[in-house]
Amino acid sequence: MRRWQDRRVWKAGTIGALVAVVGFASPAAAAVSSSTTVTASPSAASVGAPVTLTATVTCSADPSRVLLGLTFFDGGDILGEVSVDSSGHAQYTTTFATTGTHTITAAYNGNANCFASNSMTTVQVSAAPVPPTPPGHGLCRDDCCGLINIHLGGIKTSVGVDRVRSSLARWLTPRLPYPARLQGLTR
Repeated sequence: MRRWQDRRVWKAGTIGALVAVVGFASPAAAAVSSSTTVTASPSAASVGAPVTLTATVTCSADPSRVLLGLTFFDGGDILGEVSVDSSGHAQYTTTFATTGTHTITAAYNGNANCFASNSMTTVQVSAAPVPPTPPGHGLCRDDCCGLINIHLGGIKTSVGVDRVRSSLARWLTPRLPYPARLQGLTR
């Protein structure tokens, strides 16, 4: 009989403590709606060029979230997950490997204060421009920077060159017994 009385006291004490905690606790703050906007800078880029994605979360409460605050998507592919600061800003820089229109989604994951929201924008990616062909024919014709190796019999030397190739050729050619070994040095 004593056992049942001990249990009743234990139950009454536990329930009383639980009622006190629940009854005197402050009510949980309700989350409010949020809205997200996303921009891409530049909105048109070449393959491999950096594009900065910037998202702004607007919420009447503090929208900050350090871990998994906002996720950037390219279509269905995750580009990256970044934190959202207390002013609602998040930023991510990426490059694109394929041409075409890329649909970017910034998905704010919400927190205890603000509900989740998202926004979309597009980035137009074109092929990388082909670099122009340098003037001259072949390697190191007129604007060579580097060394010219000179071999005279058993003597070997190197001469530094920096946009003075033709002047060097005019000065060296009359002094060398084997000008044919300096192919491409004279005009």
